[in-house]
Amino acid sequence: MFNLQDYLATGNKRWVVVAGAIFIQFCLGSIYAWSAFTGLLTKPSVQGGEYGFTAQQAAWIFSIGLLFVPLCMISTGRLLTKFGPRAMALAGGLVLGTGYILGGLFGSTFWTQLIFIGVVGGSGIGLAYVVPISVGIKWFPDKKGLISGIAVAGFGFGATLWVKMAGSWFGGLLYTVSLFSLPGVQSVFLIYGTTFLLFIGLGSLVMVNPPQGYVPQGYSPPESAENNDIKPMDQEFSTLQMLGKPQFYILWIMFFSTALAGLMVIYSISLFGIDALQAANAVEGPVHAAAIAGTAMAWYAIFNGLGRVIWGGISDRLGRKWSIFVMSCFQAFILLVFFEMGSAVSSFILAAAIIGFNFGGNFALFPAITADYFGGKNLGANYGWMFLAFGIAGIAGPQIAGYFKDIAGAGEIATWSTSFTIAGIACIFAAVLSLFLKPPSKLQGPKSRVKH
Repeated sequence: MFNLQDYLATGNKRWVVVAGAIFIQFCLGSIYAWSAFTGLLTKPSVQGGEYGFTAQQAAWIFSIGLLFVPLCMISTGRLLTKFGPRAMALAGGLVLGTGYILGGLFGSTFWTQLIFIGVVGGSGIGLAYVVPISVGIKWFPDKKGLISGIAVAGFGFGATLWVKMAGSWFGGLLYTVSLFSLPGVQSVFLIYGTTFLLFIGLGSLVMVNPPQGYVPQGYSPPESAENNDIKPMDQEFSTLQMLGKPQFYILWIMFFSTALAGLMVIYSISLFGIDALQAANAVEGPVHAAAIAGTAMAWYAIFNGLGRVIWGGISDRLGRKWSIFVMSCFQAFILLVFFEMGSAVSSFILAAAIIGFNFGGNFALFPAITADYFGGKNLGANYGWMFLAFGIAGIAGPQIAGYFKDIAGAGEIATWSTSFTIAGIACIFAAVLSLFLKPPSKLQGPKSRVKH
């Protein structure tokens, strides 16, 4: 009888797992395409808008989705052991796809979109998100940083597809499609939900753990490493043991700070771009400004995917600690000048791409350093608690941007500067905290290894 585990363990066939991971993450990255919908969602009813949401209401749908990702990841870590990675990935795809389909059919109000796209959709992402990371790291103990990046690169790259399909390719689905007489936004939800069911189902087929005791051909776990922050741990921390270590809280606050900055830009890039480019007379009108903002979001997403792979590879050589430090400093600088760069088309797109590149690095560096510091066996559960920082940042970042947008008068763009300054300072704070990082001390006594 064919055994997929044994097949993947021969030669370099383990890369098939990575391909499946990218397939799954490609769909999960749809949440980053939310900016493509905000223009139509916030268009006032008196101007012909279908929904008339405030900027903060649109932000809440995005924020709740981001919050439910880590909330479900925490439970996924335990369910992963019981049901296995294939079942969890498939369950995530079913929940995510169903949420978007229901959002398409019934999402005519703020509350229905909040429930179906935010709560249900975010839960689906949370159920599936940790599966490719956990499985990938187990198959690639020799390339944890790189594989963490590749395994979630599809999340960033996927957003490019969903943004461009919705907003510009072939005229933009938002403006050219009306299924069952539904408005463009809901029609796109329906199309996306059906696509997610298919693609995640295919990717889940290869989500299997390696055989017991698997070691890649030619790989010998190092006894020591020059960069002690990437030295493999000889022990495994349970979730409770991890929560008792100060390193967890330092990393959590760092992740929150850098994620807040990136998520603020993801939510606001379309709104800010339209405001800033028109105020500087850099475009011919609001339609042109919206098109440029969509292009900037697409480049943000592309470089977000590249950042996951490249920063992950860098960290395997430079070390996680110093990689996070450099990334945070780089991000702080570009955020502090982002407001000024928004006044010209080329600099606006360039800044968006750099911010996306650095933001993407978080999703390679933090799962890898969680595995380095607290072990790989319980990564599914442990990283769920770490990823909660992302969920909280998903509320704080967009809400800060939405608040300053709502209080600004017509044509006023100065308040955007305040938002980006807050984000830049948050990244500086993360960089400073990284200097205090060191691996956790060894566990003592009979609890030094986790019982399963």
